[in-house]
Amino acid sequence: MPDPMPPFHRIEDLPPLAGQSVTTRGWVMTTRSSGKIGFVTLRDGTGYLQVVLSKKDVPEAAWDAFGRLTQETSLEVSGMVRADARAPGGVELTASDVKVIGPSVDFPITPKEHGTAFLFEHRHLWLRSRRQVAIARVRDEVVQAIRDFFYERHFVLVDTPILTGAIGEAAGHLFATEYFDLGTAYLAQTGQLYVEAAAAALGKVYCFGPTFRAEKSKTRRHLTEFWMVEPEVAWNDSDANMQLQEEFVCHIVSRCLERRRAELAELERDVKPLEAVRSPFPRISYTDAVAKLTALGSAIEWGRDLGGEDETLLAKQYDRPVMVFNYPKAVKAFYMKENPADPRTVLNNDMLAPEGYGEIIGGSQREDDYDKLLARIRAEQLPEDAYSWYLDLRKYGTFVHAGFGLGVERTVAWICGIAHIREAIAFPRTLYKLWPFVPQPVQVSQTGTPEIDSALLGEPFDRLEAARELGVRPLQRRARIDGQLARQVDDRK
Repeated sequence: MPDPMPPFHRIEDLPPLAGQSVTTRGWVMTTRSSGKIGFVTLRDGTGYLQVVLSKKDVPEAAWDAFGRLTQETSLEVSGMVRADARAPGGVELTASDVKVIGPSVDFPITPKEHGTAFLFEHRHLWLRSRRQVAIARVRDEVVQAIRDFFYERHFVLVDTPILTGAIGEAAGHLFATEYFDLGTAYLAQTGQLYVEAAAAALGKVYCFGPTFRAEKSKTRRHLTEFWMVEPEVAWNDSDANMQLQEEFVCHIVSRCLERRRAELAELERDVKPLEAVRSPFPRISYTDAVAKLTALGSAIEWGRDLGGEDETLLAKQYDRPVMVFNYPKAVKAFYMKENPADPRTVLNNDMLAPEGYGEIIGGSQREDDYDKLLARIRAEQLPEDAYSWYLDLRKYGTFVHAGFGLGVERTVAWICGIAHIREAIAFPRTLYKLWPFVPQPVQVSQTGTPEIDSALLGEPFDRLEAARELGVRPLQRRARIDGQLARQVDDRK
């Protein structure tokens, strides 16, 4: 076995070690020199560090290595930690030796301005920038705050399937695939129906994972793959559901303000709007919202869902998230509870974030009446057999229950103050973006039958088109690639 790497310290561990000799590792951000003194800004994912080299105090090889350093070269640096209040983290490193671990030639993302298309084409490298690191850390804090909120309130995490035969909303917004001999399966757009079943067993539950929607939307608020957290609570009605949402969002925002001030400052986020996020949130019925929007110049009519522009216009009237409740039944999903006071509407709500970020939560009290739910399933022309298990929840001890879904990327975009949701996740999936991805090779079974792990990709790749082009004209390319794969299988035989 190879010898283990010698011990080292991460940058975040250095402040208490002032006056001590250490070794650290990281990547070069910038270098500069003033004669016989050199400066390197180093990052390692935990922090940023200024390294100072004096030509007379380091080996000749180390000084020569410094002269050849380029952006994103990986280094091992040894030296003395010195306290400096002006430096990031309050310390800098006076180097005694420098060793190059991995050179970096012509790193494509230079300090100059680059276009958005170029940056997303190099997303795997753009993640290293200060801005993207700050966004990633805020996202991590949001995710941890979500988990802590529910754990502290004795919710149970339930992992729901990604492949499903039942759907929560319109089938036209689903990615479909053939599932062996069982017909069509879909990539889940929600885990809600499953956590409703779990709520009858555990009382307070939530699921948290990726969801998929095949909407051909090009707006800054939409992704085809995104993360959503969906709590479901037995014996909560719509009012209790909205109260839980309010506490939840206040918790997430205050947590980020408490622990991620430095990252928000890096993003130049004005935190005053976030500091205004506190209870109580304003609530307005859909009917009153339509009247308010009409008075503000919108062409919205009662019975239509609120569009992005309407949501932005309405949210501008408030300094914190606003809840719009009791939408028309015709524009909402089949599982929402009919409003006894106005059967044209359902007991639901959307939470709209301020500053133009739109809907971050959608929730409702669920229809707990067996006959009414069955009637809605039939009215929507959904397959009754696929929902027989869902109807069973009303057949065997029905109960009042409610829940909601919060979109992580929209929430992160709002808290960070970034213009487009695609920066809120490491590798966004949009209508025209499936890059970068991990190739899935052709495998041959013991019987010699080829098993293609992916409908789009195969091995070897030297005879296939450039992988990044697979998101364009997918049907034509699918047919062409399938033909290439078939020829490769023939060649192997």
